Amino acid sequence: MSADTQAFYDTLETRPPAQREAALMAALPGVVAHAQARTDAFADLLAGVDPAQVGSRGALARLPVVRKSELLARQQRDRADASKHEPFGGFSAIGWRGLLRSQGARRVFQSPGPIYEPEGEAPDYWRMARAIHAAGFRAGDLAHCSFSYHLTPAGAMMESGAHAVGCTVFAGGVGNTELQLQAVAELRPHGYIGTPSFLRILLEKAAETGVSAGSITKAMLGGEAFPPSLRHWFEERGVQAYQSYATADLGLIAYETHAREGLVIDEGVIVEIVRPGTSDPVSEGEVGEVVVTTLNPDYPLVRFGTGDLSAILPGPCPTGRTNARIRGWLGRADQTAKVRGMFVHPGQVAEVLRRHPEAGRGRLVVEGEMANDRMTLRVEIAGAPEGLAARLADTLRDVTKLRGEVQFMAPGSLPNDGKVIEDARKYD
Repeated sequence: MSADTQAFYDTLETRPPAQREAALMAALPGVVAHAQARTDAFADLLAGVDPAQVGSRGALARLPVVRKSELLARQQRDRADASKHEPFGGFSAIGWRGLLRSQGARRVFQSPGPIYEPEGEAPDYWRMARAIHAAGFRAGDLAHCSFSYHLTPAGAMMESGAHAVGCTVFAGGVGNTELQLQAVAELRPHGYIGTPSFLRILLEKAAETGVSAGSITKAMLGGEAFPPSLRHWFEERGVQAYQSYATADLGLIAYETHAREGLVIDEGVIVEIVRPGTSDPVSEGEVGEVVVTTLNPDYPLVRFGTGDLSAILPGPCPTGRTNARIRGWLGRADQTAKVRGMFVHPGQVAEVLRRHPEAGRGRLVVEGEMANDRMTLRVEIAGAPEGLAARLADTLRDVTKLRGEVQFMAPGSLPNDGKVIEDARKYD
C-alpha cells in the first residue's frame, strides 16, 4: 500500500462535503424512527415527532436537546423502581437476558454518576480507529494503551479502535509506572495511547532511571487538556502526539490531524453547536455547546448535549479531509451560578433574551464580594428602544427571582467564548 493510500483511514474522509451532508440527512429520519421504536426514552422525548419530517439540520434543531443530567436522572429513576430492571434509563436499544432489550450487549461499563453505558457487538464500536490512524498508527504496530480497563470504557474504546487499525495492544491500564516502563523497555511499542499526563510521567521516569522509551514515536491522547506547550515537550523527545475528543456515551466525536488546525469531526456523527442553556444552533465560528446525534443503532442518542464548549472552524482541513472541524475543547457549558442563595442557569438567561427579540447576544455577569452579589445583564444591541432596559430588568427579575441591572453593548463586543453567565466575584 502506498503512502498516499495510507494517508486516510477510508474514502469517507475525503468525499465531497455535499455528498456527506446528503448521506447524513438521508440517514437522519431512520435514526429518529429507530430511536422512537427501540428505546423508551426517545419514544417519550420524541413523542409526536414524524421521523420522515426530520431530514434536515433545521428540522433536527427543532428537536429537544437531551443532556447528560437527564440521562442520569432517568437511569436513577428506573434503577429505583423495583418493578423495572432497566439500568440504561430507557436509552439503550440493546441489553441482556432479564432486561427490556434482551440481547446485543457485549459489555457494560460504569462512568461517574454512576452512568451505565452498553457496548454493542459491532467492530470498533466507538469508532476510535479513525483517530488512531490519523495519529500515525498502522497495521502491525504495537500500541501501549494506558487508559483504564476498570469500570469505565476508555481502555476498551481505544483497544477496539487500535485492533481495527491492525495494531497489537499492550493493555497497560492506569498506574504501576515502574511495571509499565519495564514493558515499554522490553516490548518496545511503536506508540502510546492514553492521557498526556501519564505519558509525560513515563518519559520523565525513563530519563530519570536511564530506561529506554525511545521506541515510542507517536501517541494518541485523550481524557485531559493537551496544551501546545506539552505537545512541544513531547516533540522535543521524539514523540508526535495527537488528541481525540470522545465520550463514553457517543464514542469518537472529532480527532486531530497532522495539520494541527482544530479537530476533524468523525464520519459517524452529526455535530451541532448550540447556545448554552438552549437548543438553538449558533452561527459558524460562535462558541457554544457541542450537541451530537450518533448514527449508532445500539445506543441511538439524538441531540445529546455533551456539556462541552467548542466552535466550528471555517474551511476544510489542509490534510484533504473534507468534514467540518471544531476548535477543540473550550470549557464547560454548564455555567450555573448561585446568587444570593438562588441558582441561576444559562437557560434562564436565554429565556430573558427570548422574550425580547430586539435584543442580541447577552451575558449575565455576577460580581461583588461574598454576600454582596450584583448581577448585570449585558446585552448587545444597536439603537435600543426607549424603556427596553427597564423591561429587560423586569423580565430578569421575573425569570430568576433576583434583581439585576441591564447594560447595553455594541453588537459584537461580547467575547466569543460561549459564556452566558460569567462569575466574576472575588472570594479572597
